[in-house]
Amino acid sequence: MKNILLVEDELVISRVLKAYLQKAGYQVWQAVDGLEATQLFDEKKPDLVLLDVMLPERNGWEILQYIREKSACPVIMITALGQTDQKLMGLNEGADDYITKPFVAEEVVARVNAVLRRSAILIKDQETRIYGSLKINFQSHNVTLHGLEVVFHPRDLSLLLFLAQNPNQTFTRDQLIDQVWGMDYGGSDRAVDLAIKRIRKTLENWPSFEGEIKTLRGVGYQFCVYQKQKQ
Repeated sequence: MKNILLVEDELVISRVLKAYLQKAGYQVWQAVDGLEATQLFDEKKPDLVLLDVMLPERNGWEILQYIREKSACPVIMITALGQTDQKLMGLNEGADDYITKPFVAEEVVARVNAVLRRSAILIKDQETRIYGSLKINFQSHNVTLHGLEVVFHPRDLSLLLFLAQNPNQTFTRDQLIDQVWGMDYGGSDRAVDLAIKRIRKTLENWPSFEGEIKTLRGVGYQFCVYQKQKQ
């Protein structure tokens, strides 16, 4: 059974969502403020966090940053702040999805199901590949750079794994959305650009003579390697 941490200070909304999530087969832990949220996150180690933005004690942005510093746990933001810049901020800071209020509870459950499916994608290639100082295990989803483990949040990791499994091949944003976000994704293809930016930042110490995630302007992206890969 998957565990969900639901962080919402409006008790009516929290109770409704908990009931729907439990009906869908999830164990649900509830937090009503930012401090309780971080405590439960550390204690329960949930499989996914549903996170409101406007909270007492610590707001949702602070909690998202706290989670991303420690974990790749999927996070779905739930908030009344529906402006585009707020959504982009959430995605850029590492949220996996963004739902605006008011919402339909069934849609929230569907989004939870979709995010958990994406985070559980298992690439069938069982081999470990080495691209210079970058080592990727496609079975364990473990990535190391210069011998040190590198942590990504789930969607960024899925994107990196897909690109790295297909080195020196170019993919459009639409192709990457279909492969990583899923056919049911209804957001902007800007999410691809933001994910690529985060991956590059995380891999900023990967020597450029070994490889890079290359932008082909007007076409798409490519995991470009300049040294022969090892297996």
